[in-house]
Amino acid sequence: MSATRKIRVLIIDDSALMRQLLTAIFQEDPVFEVVATAADPLIARQKIKDLQPDVLTLDVEMPHMDGITFLEKLMRLHPMPVVMISSLTQRNAEATLRALELGAVDFVTKPVSGMRDHLGELTVEIRTKVRMAAAARVRVAKADPVVPLATKPVNPRYAAGAGVIAIGASAGGTQAIMEILRHLPAHVPGIAIVQHMPPKFTAMFADHLNRSCALDVHEATDGEKLLPGMARVAPGGRQMTLVRQNGGYVLRVYDGPAVNLHCPSVDVLFNSVAQMTATKTLGVLLTGMGSDGALGLKAMHAAGAFTLAQDEASSVIFGMPEQAIRLGAVSEVLALERIAGRIQKWSA
Repeated sequence: MSATRKIRVLIIDDSALMRQLLTAIFQEDPVFEVVATAADPLIARQKIKDLQPDVLTLDVEMPHMDGITFLEKLMRLHPMPVVMISSLTQRNAEATLRALELGAVDFVTKPVSGMRDHLGELTVEIRTKVRMAAAARVRVAKADPVVPLATKPVNPRYAAGAGVIAIGASAGGTQAIMEILRHLPAHVPGIAIVQHMPPKFTAMFADHLNRSCALDVHEATDGEKLLPGMARVAPGGRQMTLVRQNGGYVLRVYDGPAVNLHCPSVDVLFNSVAQMTATKTLGVLLTGMGSDGALGLKAMHAAGAFTLAQDEASSVIFGMPEQAIRLGAVSEVLALERIAGRIQKWSA
């Protein structure tokens, strides 16, 4: 995207109020140009062809064709950057996760009430995510494997030498984490995951991972032992660390301040793993905007951990891996499709 060229946005939302609000948010920033709005996907389809916008904002719930059905068709026929606009409900959270799997770059949640009270925060978030989406590499989802529950044994005892794996991601990370976990066998060392997401979304994300891979995947709980064959996702709105205890590993989940504007923060997890100097540890930093995780990965690398970063070509947003690479924090830079294999080689 040229530094002088405006980001051309098409707003798709059945609410006239939201269309007006989003239009005002973009028009007040010279970086953006709203090329059109549409009340439903059927109207939007022709406008996409005629106007060739850079980014779509897409509501989840709309008449005639819901946002997910439209997104699925769009990504199959005309892949392009999309930021989902969702209300924070169970149903919409599940739909938003599906949108991310289909290739949406990111999402924004509408406040449940008091839109005016949250307008400042909403404005910053929407502009930031749409600007990021304009520079993103859209990745179209692959079909998920069906994993029988019988393939999900969890090692009933600690394996002192097994080590632990810490994974951090942000925008584009739901697809990337899925791609990695679905190619890992059930016997790999325990995995702790931070994916930037708000509350409610992380539990559903973990459940979806659990249905789609051979590992035992759930949202993390405080005091839980992290065993081989397990993967635990940090809850949205809470920080998560790992500690060495009685020859094994224990998760600590707690209310804490945001770090690098994020809660959970990748740096918080990675810095805790860096303290395990006598432990076999692996850090993996995936696609995402900003620099969260870069300093933590450097601390892990300095402590003797093996560290991986996703390469630019396979990242939706290269920001987080790029910052870690610039800091000299990375042992190897790999394409997403090679990371699972490298994890298996490291853990063998």
